Amino acid sequence: MSLSVWLAFVAASVIIAATPGPGAVLVLATSLRYNYRTVVHALIGLEIALLIHLMIVAIGLGALLAASDTAFLALKVVGAGYLVWLGFQKWISPVHAIEAERIHLESSSRLFRQGLLVNLTNPKAIIFIVALTPQFINTNAPQVLQYCILGATMVVVDVIIMTLIALLAGRFRRWFHDEKMLSIQNRVFGGLFISAGAALAVSSR
Repeated sequence: MSLSVWLAFVAASVIIAATPGPGAVLVLATSLRYNYRTVVHALIGLEIALLIHLMIVAIGLGALLAASDTAFLALKVVGAGYLVWLGFQKWISPVHAIEAERIHLESSSRLFRQGLLVNLTNPKAIIFIVALTPQFINTNAPQVLQYCILGATMVVVDVIIMTLIALLAGRFRRWFHDEKMLSIQNRVFGGLFISAGAALAVSSR
């Protein structure tokens, strides 16, 4: 893989990461409630799902998913249902003041699962990777190393973009530590997740 091809992929990865989606909403919502050390657990889930998508593409299953209307519809229904469920849970989440710097193992594992499932059940993400990554692969050279380079690049770029979102949102976190603001936050982000699920449900390829 030449430097120019890699730089082009970096540019494409930046555009993908900066495009608003369920993952960015999850990071934003989490950053307004918890410190960055807790947000990292959601980030890990998001990035593992991204690598799973890339692995699916690398072994050829991504092309089958992209070509199968039934598989696409099934994954779309699961993904939309999960986003709506996540939004509903956020909407009805009990409101209480949050102690600064408090981190619970239960919250961390829950955020990891949310990050993993938000990306993993998004058929648009894998379809996009199917359409994007093969263009940067040299079929006359060993492909495993190339996919490793692309995977590492996508993860690093996504982590940087999501970290910037998290740190920016974190600057306003202190405003969301009373019950009234927490209630507003739950309604806003619950609505966003439900809207994202509805949009995914009615979307096409």
